[in-house]
Amino acid sequence: MRVLTVAAAAAAGAGAAWSVPAPAPVCPALARALGIPTRLETRHGIALTFDDGPHEEGTRAVLEQLEHAGATATFFLVGEQVERRPALAAEIAAAGHELALHGYRHRLLLRRTTQALADDFERAAALIEDAAGVAPRWFRPPYGVFSLGALAVVRGRGWKPILWSRWGADWRRRATGASIARRATACLEAGDVVLLHDADHYSSAGSWRRTAAALPAIVAAVEELGEPFVPLTQST
Repeated sequence: MRVLTVAAAAAAGAGAAWSVPAPAPVCPALARALGIPTRLETRHGIALTFDDGPHEEGTRAVLEQLEHAGATATFFLVGEQVERRPALAAEIAAAGHELALHGYRHRLLLRRTTQALADDFERAAALIEDAAGVAPRWFRPPYGVFSLGALAVVRGRGWKPILWSRWGADWRRRATGASIARRATACLEAGDVVLLHDADHYSSAGSWRRTAAALPAIVAAVEELGEPFVPLTQST
């Protein structure tokens, strides 16, 4: 009985260690301790970032707004969506935006083995490179939740992990363009990484419409700061 108890305790301890990075999105001190950036290294400029695409309508709506503003952004693409819309991934890159990695499947990483994570991430990276001719350099996990295994895979492949310092909570069903802009720009300052979404594949239906509606106000807030829009790579 004691052997079983010790084994169970060891397994529980290993599971807890595996999940140590999980609270990093809401605990900046933990993110810093783990070396996961939430802000730009240069503390100059504002990085607009978009997760979950490409999306036939949402991505195009966001691209139109960015073109109108003369703004460059970073798009964290989901491999299964790139597989469905490779030409749209290429269109994002052709417009001068940065492509980054959000995994092949949009699933929580905590219960997946290191090998499964490696296979997932590499499959997504290959699809992005095949579609757009560029290799992603940054990785952000679905829901912003890393595991120790995910961090090891990301760093072992030479990718850079990243979270965010501001978000619009634009995936929520009750979000509005005004609420997204207000939340995303509250206390905005140079060096911020702003998390938004250009797709509703994994969030409330039509959420991308509210994100697109919020962008003019977000752009105006950045311009008022006098800071440039920068992709993540350009900031390092």
